[in-house]
Amino acid sequence: MSFLGNLWRGGGAKFDFDSGGASYVVELTKRSPVVSLTKQGAASGHLRVNLHWQMRTSDLHERGGQGRGGLLRNPGKLFKPEIVQAQGPAVVNVDLDLACLYELQDGTKGVVQPLGNFLGDLNAPPFVKLSGDDRFGSGSGETLYINLDHRDEIKRMLLFVYIYDGTPAFDRTHAVVTLYPSSGPRVEVKLDERAPQARSCAIFMLENVKGELTVRREVKYVYGFQAELDRLYGWGLQWGRGYKTNA
Repeated sequence: MSFLGNLWRGGGAKFDFDSGGASYVVELTKRSPVVSLTKQGAASGHLRVNLHWQMRTSDLHERGGQGRGGLLRNPGKLFKPEIVQAQGPAVVNVDLDLACLYELQDGTKGVVQPLGNFLGDLNAPPFVKLSGDDRFGSGSGETLYINLDHRDEIKRMLLFVYIYDGTPAFDRTHAVVTLYPSSGPRVEVKLDERAPQARSCAIFMLENVKGELTVRREVKYVYGFQAELDRLYGWGLQWGRGYKTNA
């Protein structure tokens, strides 16, 4: 059964995760790193978190700037890479994985990630569900859902991305994480700071502080994987080497 099929099973209600949210976007930046979902009236329902990335590659169309004249005026553009959407395995050689470290109010801690097939659960602890593993940077990207109807049981969630195996680092990609609340504006976090040797990046922290649900931009690159992010944010989990299946 498909992921959405699993969500519909037993509840009788069909959830439209793509609906909701205003047409405008709130971008979290260094100067404005925090948004309150509670104050936005968006602290309930299903929060959809989407990771979409593009890769840098060579293409004469971009190099040309504004046609042949652009090349003549700016010959250096000939050697600059283009940002193009990654569409398939023939183009993509970057595998970004979206994941989540969670801590519930009762002290339960864990991770939702493709490695180890820890895909979570939307209607039971940890109230986080990963829709699947997109290895090709497709138009839909990777998506994770958080059930904010259980916000009182959530203490904090760190959404992060890591580069699996021996693939190129973040300087080869242009990644954007977009949050789609059930109501209110979309929230966007761009991973646009270059860290050529980094293997992981903390994107944002979702926290429940005295009943107020906030999202805080992190965008902190680390040179290791989950264990290093764990140490940075004090999660205290035990980590071992994980592998993806061939499915």
